[in-house]
Amino acid sequence: MDAVFIINQAFNGLSLASILLLAALGLALSFGLMRVINMAHGEMLMLGGVVAYLVQQNVPKSVSLWLALPIAFIATALLGIILEATIIRWLYGRPLDTLLATWGISLILQQAVILWQPFGVSFVTPGWLNGQISIQAGTLAGVTLPYVRIFVIILSVLVMLGLAFLLRYTRMGLYVRAVNQSRDMASALGVNTRFVDMAVFALGTGLAGLAGAALATISPITGVIGSSYIINAFLVVILGGVGSIWGALLAAVSLGFFTSFFESFYSVSYAKVIILLLVIALLQWRPKGFIVTRSRALEESA
Repeated sequence: MDAVFIINQAFNGLSLASILLLAALGLALSFGLMRVINMAHGEMLMLGGVVAYLVQQNVPKSVSLWLALPIAFIATALLGIILEATIIRWLYGRPLDTLLATWGISLILQQAVILWQPFGVSFVTPGWLNGQISIQAGTLAGVTLPYVRIFVIILSVLVMLGLAFLLRYTRMGLYVRAVNQSRDMASALGVNTRFVDMAVFALGTGLAGLAGAALATISPITGVIGSSYIINAFLVVILGGVGSIWGALLAAVSLGFFTSFFESFYSVSYAKVIILLLVIALLQWRPKGFIVTRSRALEESA
């Protein structure tokens, strides 16, 4: 195993980790704060890619990427608000009911996109993302770093830092942390917990849509693509520690690296089995994940 192979696989793993992180951040927020098992989260990612495609069909290609990213976020966030207001809000405290309800929603969204475009859609990346950094000489000759994957990694880092700033330094972030610690006490002190729940769920679905728009730059978007990411997103949340965004970062990077390396030696199916066994083993050592979030809400629901 030479250095070139290791660097290329590590870079591929990091780009995969970036998508997983964007998809899992919203799931970590909604599951950590609201205890909602959102099985339709993968379909929010899928819809983000679809929205990115539709944006590109109606605007000049040169600006389509810069418009697709925020529009995908806003569109899926608005859908999240609708779902929370019409369905999710009536199922708080009933995790199995939320699982079944959101699973039904996911199936409806999948079939709708499959009926519309059975073979999926593709987002055409702008010309400045079509190149790559390629080392042609020396001991690292053969290392290739595509611009589009570098862009996805940078986007993921910026979103992560933005979310950390939001939760740590803004009034909304203070409300989210207060509700996460003790919903009853936060409500007694005047925090509108209904608004916080809706805002967090919308932020979560918006981040999933943003992940889908980013994924569209490196992979075709099909009606079932969300199903292939939802399991890994849940693994990131569980392995990182429920409600911990830094734990989600560590878990996403770990899963991305291991997946990239194992898939280079084994088939995708075998690689997934190995990853699952490793996750089970790690959870035996750290049953609450890499980073444990201390909150009364989590202790009460344990």
